Amino acid sequence: MPDEGLQHIEDEQRFRLLVESVADYAIYMLDRSGIVQTWNAGAERFKGYTRDEIVGQHFSRFYTEEDRAIGLPATALETAAREGRFEREGWRVRKDGSRIWAHVVIDPIRDAKGNLIGFAKITRDITERKKAQEELRRSEERFRLLVQNIKDYAIYMLDPQGHVTNWNSGAQRIKGYTEQEIVGQHFSRFYTEEDRATGLPARALQTAVREGRFVHEGWRVRKDGTRFWADVVIDPIYDDQGNLIGFAKITRDATERRQAQLALEETRARLVQSQKMETIGQLTGGIAHDFNNLLAVVLGNLDLARKRLPNDPKLRQLIENSLEAARRGASLTQRMLAFARRQELKTQPVDVRELVHNMTELLERTLGSDINVTTQFPIRLRPAIVDANQLELAILNLAVNARDAMPNGGSITIAAHERRAGVQDPIGLAPGDYVCLSITDTGTGMDEDTLARAIEPFFTTKGVGKGTGLGLSMIHGFAEQSAGKLVLKSVKGEGTTAELWLPVAAQNCLSEPQPVQDAAPLKRPSRRLTVLVVDDDPLVLMNTAAMVDDLGHEVIEATSAEQALRILRREHSVDLVITDHLMPGMAGTQLIAAIRQERPDLPVILTTGYAELKPSESPETPRLNKPFVQKQLAAMIVSVTEPPAQVLAFRSKSSVD
Repeated sequence: MPDEGLQHIEDEQRFRLLVESVADYAIYMLDRSGIVQTWNAGAERFKGYTRDEIVGQHFSRFYTEEDRAIGLPATALETAAREGRFEREGWRVRKDGSRIWAHVVIDPIRDAKGNLIGFAKITRDITERKKAQEELRRSEERFRLLVQNIKDYAIYMLDPQGHVTNWNSGAQRIKGYTEQEIVGQHFSRFYTEEDRATGLPARALQTAVREGRFVHEGWRVRKDGTRFWADVVIDPIYDDQGNLIGFAKITRDATERRQAQLALEETRARLVQSQKMETIGQLTGGIAHDFNNLLAVVLGNLDLARKRLPNDPKLRQLIENSLEAARRGASLTQRMLAFARRQELKTQPVDVRELVHNMTELLERTLGSDINVTTQFPIRLRPAIVDANQLELAILNLAVNARDAMPNGGSITIAAHERRAGVQDPIGLAPGDYVCLSITDTGTGMDEDTLARAIEPFFTTKGVGKGTGLGLSMIHGFAEQSAGKLVLKSVKGEGTTAELWLPVAAQNCLSEPQPVQDAAPLKRPSRRLTVLVVDDDPLVLMNTAAMVDDLGHEVIEATSAEQALRILRREHSVDLVITDHLMPGMAGTQLIAAIRQERPDLPVILTTGYAELKPSESPETPRLNKPFVQKQLAAMIVSVTEPPAQVLAFRSKSSVD
């Protein structure tokens, strides 16, 4: 059996060797007053003192002057003796005066009877850890300051249940709550009532956990109750063990961006609609041009046939009915050209109040007895510059639309007043003075979607066979071509107001009414003319030539402008040229320009059913709109070929005859 005393000595030696060999900890003993009794290798490495230099010295020399000044060394021993342990971190001083951040533990040492005989002190140099912690703290502080000073984003955290745990200045600026008001509150208060009712806040957190992120745009509510369009991102936050500890939430006020985006989309939609309307307008204008040519043939031939009819009342009535149908077709063509904005408008100063007054009987007959029509006009109203016939058609069309919106009867108010448009007029009018003619009904009104589409061609809310869907689009085209605007205002269930904005006439004067040409006697020139008729349409060419021939003139026909020029260079006896405008190759205006170069005194009449001419194109050339009848053609021929004195003499002779 080993000797117990020897064994005890060997244990103490092994323990001493163990302690003295530890290099990562300073392990040493103090007596009751704090004098160093032992010293190991770790203590020498940390503190810089050798055993001989430090044993017998007071341990307070390891403390900073600040700690010694407050009596920390004595407090440490007293605490260890009283509480059985003293543990703290703090700065300590090496032999060379440099400092280390130390983790210190002091335990009291007592004998078998419990008497205090000294202290065991263990110190660990954790300077590197302290530096790392300090760097982390500074980094966190910098990040906190960064987040706190961001003004354009609301950046804050939520706990796992969605309660706000912190709040930055951007959140306060955007949402209106101070940190004291909102921390601890549930983030759902930022959502609208509609979103809360559908459970969107809870779904947002669930989605963030399930998918790793929640991204959304929508309306959010500020403290004052106002709404803003928010761009929201929510990310889950996990600890090192993967446990959910909360959410990071970033919100941006994207209201201005959304408004700009909506404005861009609206502009694009308007552009598409404008392009569509332009395409349909071009198509309609082309169709109307061809239809005008056909009507010119029908009207011209019927007019000539009527002159050659035997005295048969029934047959004459059939011809008159056919002429009336052709005239209605011509009226429809004008409406189509109004939509295409290519009809030939005969603008003049018009007394809008007088025009409406003269239409009263027509409106009452057309609208029926269950519609009450009233007018409201100021005592003085300057005339508008507009085509009177087209304005009458527009008023009648709008009144019929109003009647159809009141199936059980109602009231229509026609009013007018003067308005001035500024530089940035909300409805897009050029600056100036306008007469605003309004037609208001008490009908069913239109919702926003219907109102937005009301002027689209072929769009109608009426039943099958009750509307073409072209009425408002044609009025829109007429108003635009008149340098004005059609403005529709309506609320579902509250009726509709249609406003026609028309420019005020430059001078406060009204033109004298023009006599109806169809009622005038047929004019014949004082001499027989040689007339060159030019048209690419064989039917129109034949019809015009027939009317000229019936007037007693010699006719030469040409199917193109190029052929007409060749004839003119060969036939110098031509007294008059009647040419269509829209022809392939060389147009009518180009032919006229060529004639002006070679024969500047030769009279020319331009016929067109299509207002594609620019103001600068042959402005002095007499123009005859298609479709026309023989009386109109005859009057035009006389006006361009007879001197005024001869015309007067001829008229006098005709009256005697």
